[in-house]
Amino acid sequence: MRLDKYLCESSDLTRSLARSALAGGEITVNGEVVKRGTFVVQEGDQVQWDGETLEVIGLRYIMLNKPAGYECSLKNSQHLPVMDLLNVDKRDRLHTVGRLDVDTTGLILITDDGQWTHRIISPRHRCDKVYLATLAEPLPDDAEARFAAGIVLEGEDKATLPAVLERVGTHQARLTIQEGKYHQVKRMFAALGNLVTALHRERIGPVALDEDLQPGESRYLTPVEVSALAQTDEASV
Repeated sequence: MRLDKYLCESSDLTRSLARSALAGGEITVNGEVVKRGTFVVQEGDQVQWDGETLEVIGLRYIMLNKPAGYECSLKNSQHLPVMDLLNVDKRDRLHTVGRLDVDTTGLILITDDGQWTHRIISPRHRCDKVYLATLAEPLPDDAEARFAAGIVLEGEDKATLPAVLERVGTHQARLTIQEGKYHQVKRMFAALGNLVTALHRERIGPVALDEDLQPGESRYLTPVEVSALAQTDEASV
């Protein structure tokens, strides 16, 4: 990696500040002052800025148990962004893998790997998302069949992809979908004349929310989890 890029990736230096630091002799590589931004940093090189060792942060993959009241959007809003729940460096480089509504809780994935994100959210890959919905009214007897056939949402002409509905109680159901339309789960139940009073995402693809994570807590995904999500199949449920 070029030294000027390395400096920006491993510190708070902007491109212009990195150039100034280089020109001022503030940067050393393996103890030697280097002023050329084009210098190529090799694996194992020790880069320092005013005596402080710099290290490029690798790609990050995070699981968060999102509480209600936090927003996945980065736009200014009356709600706090979910990124505020993370105690990590360079949060501005991270993004959520898809979104959850402000009042929806549960599993949200956060990363700085755009290709990995695309693999999960692309409609072609049909990645399962599993939600536990609490409902205002009991479900009709034919709810499972209607969800399996696809639901035509209000304002749309084409039905959703087939979904799997599992009754958990008289007013609770577990729903597995493969899309991410706007307010999709709530709109699917609304099409049946029902209201979702609480919604919690339990799983994305093969990765379930860690039961040890309290609302607002997070942890890094394991390499196995990262790989499993990247290999999401194009023809599951």
